[in-house]
Amino acid sequence: MGYPGKNHKQFQTPKRPFEKTRIEEEKRLMIEYGLRNKQEIWKAQSYLRRYRKAARNLLGLMSAGADTALFENKQRELIDHMQSVGLLGPDADIDNVLSLKVTQQLERRLQTLVYRQGLARSPKQARQFITHGHVAIAGRRVSIPGYRVTRSEETQISYYGTSPIAVADHSERARIAKTGR
Repeated sequence: MGYPGKNHKQFQTPKRPFEKTRIEEEKRLMIEYGLRNKQEIWKAQSYLRRYRKAARNLLGLMSAGADTALFENKQRELIDHMQSVGLLGPDADIDNVLSLKVTQQLERRLQTLVYRQGLARSPKQARQFITHGHVAIAGRRVSIPGYRVTRSEETQISYYGTSPIAVADHSERARIAKTGR
């Protein structure tokens, strides 16, 4: 298990380090989502891998002849959790869990949502605003661009109260409004 105070790797590196198509796809994702490095993509993949593993285990329980009530209960728990996190829609089933893509996980990051809601002109600027402490969720400052925003927190993203950008006539806010973002 190891020492609990020590930080451990939260991702797995690719099995084939020099696969051209994977490298090109990761580079495209890094540009599109304004990521700092490929480790952020690998973390998102590992996060989804855990959910897929749980779904496969559930399907294994069902095929092994386990109690159907237990299976339904566990399946409902998994799907409800993923719906609250925002990875699945309201009419989801276990097959939707198995077909999740890394882009769905990257769309739930705070950095992406700040950009999509028009609080920044680009994903890189959204990252800068977050790390400099200009963004808050429900009035609480969040300085982690990779923070996973739940569906309930999504509407509460705004500028931090004491941030200079929170003032409506700030020059950067005028630039953001001018570009249509």
